[in-house]
Amino acid sequence: MSTLPREQQLGLLAWAGLSVLQLAWHGWLFPPQVIPVWLVLAITVIPLLLPLLAIRDARRALLWVGILSLFYFSHGVAESWSSPGQRWPALVEVVLSLLLIATLGAGVKRRQRD
Repeated sequence: MSTLPREQQLGLLAWAGLSVLQLAWHGWLFPPQVIPVWLVLAITVIPLLLPLLAIRDARRALLWVGILSLFYFSHGVAESWSSPGQRWPALVEVVLSLLLIATLGAGVKRRQRD
């Protein structure tokens, strides 16, 4: 991981953090009351695992997860407004999503400069 540019390293860490957050949030901290836990985890975690198919090219994998993070950003904003008890994990989700999107922008700027 040390051979990757700093923004890609940060993006990979944000991706991992977003994945762990989904597991903790929906599987442990606030498990769903109506829908089965396995279904919610499948809906929230599996999409984050799909970019692993492109992990050999970190830029491509981060592009995929950056696009997916728009869903997580929207979810975090909605949850922070509608569920006051879940505001902190929702805000962490928003921050991690924004961090992923920012690393994509930093990678584009860096590539144009090189």
